[in-house]
Amino acid sequence: MKYRIIPVTPFEQNCTLLWCTETMKGAFVDPGGDIERLTDAAARLGVSVEKILLTHGHIDHAGGAGELAQRLGVPIEGPQREESFWIDQLVAQSRSFGFPPAQAFTPDRWLEDGDTVTVGKETLQVLYTPGHTPGHVVFYHAPSKLALVGDVLFAGSVGRTDFPRGDFQTLMDSIKHKLWPLGDDVEFISGHGPMSTFGRERLTNPFVGDGA
Repeated sequence: MKYRIIPVTPFEQNCTLLWCTETMKGAFVDPGGDIERLTDAAARLGVSVEKILLTHGHIDHAGGAGELAQRLGVPIEGPQREESFWIDQLVAQSRSFGFPPAQAFTPDRWLEDGDTVTVGKETLQVLYTPGHTPGHVVFYHAPSKLALVGDVLFAGSVGRTDFPRGDFQTLMDSIKHKLWPLGDDVEFISGHGPMSTFGRERLTNPFVGDGA
């Protein structure tokens, strides 16, 4: 499996294009906006996008999902069902943050902890990781030791918990009990900023490192 990180929206949100190298079928993870930029990238890489995956429902992650799904004729999978709290507010979120009007949608498949999703012939595990939002999920590709963690964890920081239905202790539990057990050598793509590894964050992260 290969990936390309494509920052979108004024929030510089890391949308990720994942694809199976055998089939060249792919998925967009968290297409928050800038749809033309995303479709152009897929075309340049020769990737046929077959679905959209969402970690959570904040506008910078999900704002372009409805329109993109309709344009490509593909399903939306994720997040966990509790995230309807935010997805149902997408149109209002777009107004509040000055984003282009978001197209309302309901995911074709809600995901639960322990589910899997496929991208071509590749399979990713689904981990339910609330705290930043109530229905946040993480996607993990074990063969690549790669996790797409949305806004749960960042290089040197963690996700905000001051939004409605955020909770700091729940977020800490999600990181320590769902992410750390995957292994220190796992690389992760965050919703914003550079990549890192779980091992590096356990050593240095001031919020959730082993010495915090």
